[in-house]
Amino acid sequence: MSIAGLTSALLLASAPVYSGSTPALGAPPENAAPDRPSLTAQAVPESAVPVVNADLLLQAQTVDTAVELAQPPAIPVDETNLVPAEAMFVTEQPLGQNDRADGIDQNEGAIVVTGRIRTPGDPLQRVNAESYAITQTIDEAVVAPSAHAYEKRVPEPLRNGLRNFANNLHEPAVFANFLLQLKPGKAAETAGRFLVNSTFGVAGLFDFAKRKPINLPRRKNGFADTLGCYGVKPGPFLFLPIVGATTIRDLIGGGVDAFAIPIPSPAGKSLSKPGVAIPTSIARELDKRVEFDEELEIIHNSNDPYVAAREYYLQKRQAQINGLCSKGDLNTDREKRPL
Repeated sequence: MSIAGLTSALLLASAPVYSGSTPALGAPPENAAPDRPSLTAQAVPESAVPVVNADLLLQAQTVDTAVELAQPPAIPVDETNLVPAEAMFVTEQPLGQNDRADGIDQNEGAIVVTGRIRTPGDPLQRVNAESYAITQTIDEAVVAPSAHAYEKRVPEPLRNGLRNFANNLHEPAVFANFLLQLKPGKAAETAGRFLVNSTFGVAGLFDFAKRKPINLPRRKNGFADTLGCYGVKPGPFLFLPIVGATTIRDLIGGGVDAFAIPIPSPAGKSLSKPGVAIPTSIARELDKRVEFDEELEIIHNSNDPYVAAREYYLQKRQAQINGLCSKGDLNTDREKRPL
């Protein structure tokens, strides 16, 4: 209560109460207390009206105004420090032991808002994340069950033969990119692998080149790796529904490598027909899905599977390029590519 209101209340309480024997509004009930005064409508003498001190009221109003002025001013909002609305995402958090059943934390008024930090190399992050989520839904419903059925029903020698056949088709692209990277020794070894496996290996179904006494291991290489060796940046990260994780550089490089796949004979032309090439490609992708099931499971169980898949792919690709461009060499046949 303000000082002016308090003063008015004190003045009203100090005014005398008048009572008379003849009530104007009706007599009180018979059982009323005898010492309780009754309000009447009798006239009040002017001499009995208390005089209000004008100086006192003026002083009270001045103090009340000073109290209002003493309130702290509102702090202005610095809009430059606000997080852009498009960068924020409200996510559902699992209920913990200290959470109520209605999803609100025990600390009343606490609202949990999480946001995915924008990455400079991922300008299409929101679109990529949506594409990743759709791809994972398809993977769980179709791809993963098909891959596991493929693993159980197709004998391992046949699966290995299809893998070797597909790898042998890409050897000419590997050969050409070693030449572009000024590594004639690696290019000669790749050419030798291709000749041995295409002949003795029955069009590449058997990898005789890596066995003793030949000992020519398979080395992965591509035009995207060549671009990386010459300093071309990967460009924006992309997650395409069918291709999966990639970058602009890898997407262009893969297209260039596709033109280097040879069709050396009538048998090769028959293998390139859609009726043969499509089932072969599907079998190869299912084989990859089986091979990297554990890695994919780790990514899916991470806090942010999309970010984990993106970082996994970018780090793996950079490690491959570093190995090709340095004195070291990547001799592994394993191509880790999350879906």
